[in-house]
Amino acid sequence: MFTTLWASKKIQKEPQHKEGELYKVVTTFGKTFELRYGYYGECDRRYEPDVIYPDFLKEPVYTEEGMPLVTMMQDACEKYIGKNEKTPDTSCADCQYFQRGEEWFGVCTCQKNKKPFN
Repeated sequence: MFTTLWASKKIQKEPQHKEGELYKVVTTFGKTFELRYGYYGECDRRYEPDVIYPDFLKEPVYTEEGMPLVTMMQDACEKYIGKNEKTPDTSCADCQYFQRGEEWFGVCTCQKNKKPFN
């Protein structure tokens, strides 16, 4: 009976946001980013589009001082130092080198990750 009731109440509704739609423009650490709605993978298309953040591992971006930008949800690197032991789920936000910026952006302050200037 519950299944029948659930099926009758289940309504396919339009997504609140469309893929490619602008979420917001963020300026942090001297860099500006357009955040748009989209999908991280094909399997995500079953759900609402999510805000897509830059992949700084694939396309690094640095501050004027040469420090790499990171996102809070980015996997921690091998230079991670935190309160807890590093696991596969440990993110940059858990690291003592992480300095938070706007939204989910931050910068890694580890000198070993600093971009060398030529």
